[in-house]
Amino acid sequence: MKRILIDTNIILDYLMNRDPFFENSKKIIDLCVNNIIECYIAAHTITNLFYILRKYYSYSERKEIILELYKIFTIIPIDDKKINLVLIDKDCKDIEDGLQIECAKEYDLDYIVTRNTSDFFNSKIKAIEHNIFITLIE
Repeated sequence: MKRILIDTNIILDYLMNRDPFFENSKKIIDLCVNNIIECYIAAHTITNLFYILRKYYSYSERKEIILELYKIFTIIPIDDKKINLVLIDKDCKDIEDGLQIECAKEYDLDYIVTRNTSDFFNSKIKAIEHNIFITLIE
């Protein structure tokens, strides 16, 4: 069974029904829900989602969404060690992405599934576009 970290943008595509990405994000979420793959997200994804979704969902709706995500994904904690590794990494251009890379490394995951593989150019865990990942699994 493949073990993946799902980038925040994939979950946002699903929750916000963003075209043209919704269908692929739904397929990936369905694979997670049906236990075809093991799915992980970094802890800061939760707070990022909660903040970004404020324009689309009420406070109580966002809480319900987050509670549902806890049923689907394993949440990888963020600690001071990961933060420090990201901050001292001269190649890291984005702290959020750097933290996701560190989370994927800690859990020795197979892939980081994203729409923006260029954000993960320095990752030791292979970043793969969502549509390519789906073709690997199907």
